[in-house]
Amino acid sequence: MRCCRGVPPWAPPPLARRVNGSQKRGAHGGASLRYASNGRTLCLLKAFSKNSVTKRLGLAVILLLVTAGFALRVPAQTTSPSASAAIPLTNRQLPTLFVIGDSTANNNANGARGWADPLVEFFEPTKVKVVNCARAGRSSRTFITEGLWDKVLTEMKAGDFVLIQFGHNDGGPLNTDRARGSLPGIGEETKEVAMPKGNLEVVQTYGWYLRKLIADARAREVTPILLSLTVRNIWQDGKVERGPGKFGQWAKEVATTQNVAFIDLTTIVANEYEKLGPENVKELFAADHTHTSPKGAELNAASVVAGVKGLKNIAVLDYLSDKGRAVEARAEQASSVTRRPLPEPANPKLPTLFLIGDSTVRNGQGAGANGQWGWGEPLVAYFDANKINVVNRAVGGLSSRTYLTLGHWERVMAMLKHGDFVVMQFGHNDSGPVNDNSRARGTIKGTGEDIQEIDNMLTRKQEVVHTYGWYLRKFIADSESKGATPIVCSPVPRKIWKDNQVVRNSQDYGKWAMEVARDTKVGFVDLNEIIARKYDELGPAKVEPLFADPHTHTSMAGAELNAASVVAGLKALKNNPLGRYLSTKGKTVKKARDQVISTFQDKRVSDKFRVACKE
Repeated sequence: MRCCRGVPPWAPPPLARRVNGSQKRGAHGGASLRYASNGRTLCLLKAFSKNSVTKRLGLAVILLLVTAGFALRVPAQTTSPSASAAIPLTNRQLPTLFVIGDSTANNNANGARGWADPLVEFFEPTKVKVVNCARAGRSSRTFITEGLWDKVLTEMKAGDFVLIQFGHNDGGPLNTDRARGSLPGIGEETKEVAMPKGNLEVVQTYGWYLRKLIADARAREVTPILLSLTVRNIWQDGKVERGPGKFGQWAKEVATTQNVAFIDLTTIVANEYEKLGPENVKELFAADHTHTSPKGAELNAASVVAGVKGLKNIAVLDYLSDKGRAVEARAEQASSVTRRPLPEPANPKLPTLFLIGDSTVRNGQGAGANGQWGWGEPLVAYFDANKINVVNRAVGGLSSRTYLTLGHWERVMAMLKHGDFVVMQFGHNDSGPVNDNSRARGTIKGTGEDIQEIDNMLTRKQEVVHTYGWYLRKFIADSESKGATPIVCSPVPRKIWKDNQVVRNSQDYGKWAMEVARDTKVGFVDLNEIIARKYDELGPAKVEPLFADPHTHTSMAGAELNAASVVAGLKALKNNPLGRYLSTKGKTVKKARDQVISTFQDKRVSDKFRVACKE
């Protein structure tokens, strides 16, 4: 089918018009047609006489033969850009390598060529189909909203692959001009905009659209591979631009958090350009600094293959042609970006403080990508490494539910022993959909025993989903069964202001975390309230640099404040169970004022259940 270019799926393939290997049209007074069918060539060379009757008869014969050829529905054997974009109707048993992206991958205007067209030559056509479904002018957002992605999905099957590259057009306006921009970053922020035609659209972040593409592909058992952008011909001080913007960084971060393969095409190509120098690179571009000439497209295609060969355990490597096998792997720029192994206790003989939670506790790989840090990283310095291990096992993007169902809690339990501690903080991601084909991470609101049975659209498995409180109780009970001490924290606040105060979550996840801690009689730190009060005192202007995105993920300064708040809350717990393990830095933190929860007015509340409300 040719859905990638918007051609109806029932449309027949194009005829290949070639004479002696080159495209030609019949001269006036004559016509030539060469039609390829199952390796047999039908050649019709007919010279028309000037007699109009004879001419009409001859044309009728040609039309009849052409129509018969269409009915055969046999694809033209051609390597032209238009044919490479058509999804073949034959050899459906072969795996397919799809390419989705913008005009840097698919472009035939003004002498330009996209890299996905020559990519075909690097793969063996008897082993894999390479289909260029990229569309000029599209962003990650508009490739989805215009229905182009849905058309590709209809052609995908288990065992296929898809190369995903967007970003050149994602920096545009949201609702003016071509209205194709996405929100910057990889978070969950949204913005409703009025489109030029008057309709409303909820615009997501660049990262959100990439995650959707990944999830949709995986739902069909297709292997997604993310690529950073091609390089523009823009130079400064002898160095080529390695941008634009942060789209390459964001794509890599999404690949990391989603555990998919990533090719740093920007770095691979930029290094080649700088070896060639500005003058030699000029011939690699067509009419502007973005779109490559055929020669430039060839270099970019080879660079993609070099990146693919740098990956590990990618089955598409088995389908390379002789030309593809001749390309040198670039493993130093391309990796299967599996998540960096989560830390384990450095000294198993010592007690261990395990941290479990989401990206507000450990962001990405815990290395400060995009300037974002979770509070679990700086918390380590508040404890004496000679007395206790601090092991941050939080995972970005997970809820209390998916932390359990994806096996992360099982791995913590395997390391947990008598005398250890578990500090848990969930909630930021628990409010998401219970069932969708993107993340499917939401929990049922509240702390009860409600359940919802679903056929998980993402995992394609049946699942019983529980309440937020149920998952916390599960972590608590499991910890205590190992002789460890569980401690519950309410979620850190977001940078959202109302009436000059930071908005609290005391009516939902903060409240439910309190209720679970109360009912199970374990320590509780109202981290949400402790930090919110500090933000209120600082005011919006001073709080702004504490965040590295619009409202959720903190900078290192913000993570430090949050880590100190965690320690202040821990010191306020009954008997201060972690006090003996604090470092000199930890000992200098003032204890938060602790008081028995009054919200619930329950006299049966254990003295062990304390909350830090104010320093």
